[in-house]
Amino acid sequence: MLSFYQCLLYLYPATYRHEFAEEMLSVFRDARRDVSSEARARRIGFYARETWGMFSGALRERVAIFTGGYRPISFARFDMRLEFRFPRATVVLMSIIFAGVILAMRDADRIQVKYGGGDWSIWPSLPWFLGIAFLLTCALAVAVVAVLFALRRTGAHRLESLETSAGRD
Repeated sequence: MLSFYQCLLYLYPATYRHEFAEEMLSVFRDARRDVSSEARARRIGFYARETWGMFSGALRERVAIFTGGYRPISFARFDMRLEFRFPRATVVLMSIIFAGVILAMRDADRIQVKYGGGDWSIWPSLPWFLGIAFLLTCALAVAVVAVLFALRRTGAHRLESLETSAGRD
């Protein structure tokens, strides 16, 4: 069945196959080993699901290439993609929340000036505060990456010593 599964991998586009084939084979081997001691009906069901999954996944990838990456039906739960991992709607929602916070701060400033008994306002210093906070955050991120790089603990360093399933066989 493993050779049949490897043949089904050729239904996928070459770029997808080169990127994910080893991982897919490794997961299939592990799942097959887990189901090998089960009853015959469960093994047949497992092979049927895997075969159907390979056909549908290959079809989705071919359609995605044909349509230029546009997916009329979202299978985000099942797709293995290289793009950014969280939903695109998150950026929009975070921007709306940020705008709401800024508007709430402006209203609070207006209330403070009106009922606080003073002409002092925090609003003119807010852009400076946000700019300095952003720069400090960037500096901290650069420092953390520099320390990780110096200790050889970055993701690139970890991938150098990663043993693939092909190396274990």
